[in-house]
Amino acid sequence: MLRELLSPEIKELIEKKDWRTLKEILAEWAPQDIVDLIHNVDENEGDIIFRILPRDLAAEVFSELDKNEQKKLLKQISSEHIKEIFLELPPDDRTDFFEELPANVTKKLLNLLPPAERKETMMLLGYPEKSVGRLMTPRFVAIRPGWTVAQSLDHIRKFARYAETIDVVYVVDEKWHLLDEILIKDLILANPNERIEHLMDREYHSIVANEDQETAVDIMKKYNLNVLPVVDSQNVLLGVVTIDDILDVYEDEVTEDIQKSASVFPFEVSYKTTPIFTMFRKRIVWLLFLAIGGTLTGSVISSFESTLGRIIALAAFIPVLIGTGGNIGTQSATLIIRALVTGDITPKKWFDVIRKELLVGLMLGVSLGCVLGIWSYLMKGTLLISVVVGFSVVFISLWANLVGSLLPIILRRFHLDPAVVSSPFISTILDVSGLLIYFSVAVLVL
Repeated sequence: MLRELLSPEIKELIEKKDWRTLKEILAEWAPQDIVDLIHNVDENEGDIIFRILPRDLAAEVFSELDKNEQKKLLKQISSEHIKEIFLELPPDDRTDFFEELPANVTKKLLNLLPPAERKETMMLLGYPEKSVGRLMTPRFVAIRPGWTVAQSLDHIRKFARYAETIDVVYVVDEKWHLLDEILIKDLILANPNERIEHLMDREYHSIVANEDQETAVDIMKKYNLNVLPVVDSQNVLLGVVTIDDILDVYEDEVTEDIQKSASVFPFEVSYKTTPIFTMFRKRIVWLLFLAIGGTLTGSVISSFESTLGRIIALAAFIPVLIGTGGNIGTQSATLIIRALVTGDITPKKWFDVIRKELLVGLMLGVSLGCVLGIWSYLMKGTLLISVVVGFSVVFISLWANLVGSLLPIILRRFHLDPAVVSSPFISTILDVSGLLIYFSVAVLVL
């Protein structure tokens, strides 16, 4: 149930600056609700609200803020408070924050951490950006195959408080090679004297630390996992990736694809905290490219001026024809991009895609061609014009469906993001090519 963040009671406490009472109330709130409250008050009041939070709750709230908000907060609070917050942060969240900072600032903040936490963070920072190593946490529970269930449960009770999750525990040998994973419920239900090796089936899924984070998303989604072990090239267990981190990565992926589909270079932070100039810079490049591409449409029309001059009625159908091509191409591209993302199709299946999309394009073209051909005859009363319009729609539909389906596959084949084949980009290509098809059919028929 959502809280009334700025209820009269909360407003009154903030206005009266009764921070003690507010602290007692907020201690019962979820971190996400406190973040919403900070977003809905003045910046100074938001800083104070964050300062009055208990240390562990402040760390959870800090993790929920975006990078710009985190940096602003650090400027307002003391080094000792920063140290307290960082010690409470999970290692993966701490690393995620450090990697966004300039090197000199990172060094300064790392010096605030005790040696053990500093070593842990430096290890995670050693992995490539966007790799699973940056996402993992080294806080997990591991047991040995020679232990009994009773010994293992005693070990879990001792170390569980330091682990990110204990839903799953991992079986490792003396050199920490991953051997298996066991659900905690299976341990609880097992005979206390049973040896762990007798419970093992050696069926588990893992990921190498240098793999891309998107690969972890795919694995966890495919096998319906809540936690995924991370290993090195020798299958030594390094850490785990949990579902909350994967959901953040997935949300970032979806946001990035949506922004790319609108011909915008992706933002690294939220819309609210993105500076105006950054917003301008992310949008202007694509808009300039599309504007220049749009001039080609005028060039095509100019090259067929004589045809338009003889039969001016052709001009009336330009908007609907190029609009139809753009819509069909965008539909096709969206379907193919989504199928590539979910793994429903792969670039190797390009021939099956072409065959399918050609048939769909032909069916769409014939259906739309008949309707628009008849409509053009009713508007202009000229059979030849309606024939031009009808056949043009058929050819444009076939071409648009082919372009919309092939471009994402080609980009994926060359390891590029198919999301860059955005709606405006597709529309610009099909505006120009659609006009060429339309006027070429007109010249042939008329």
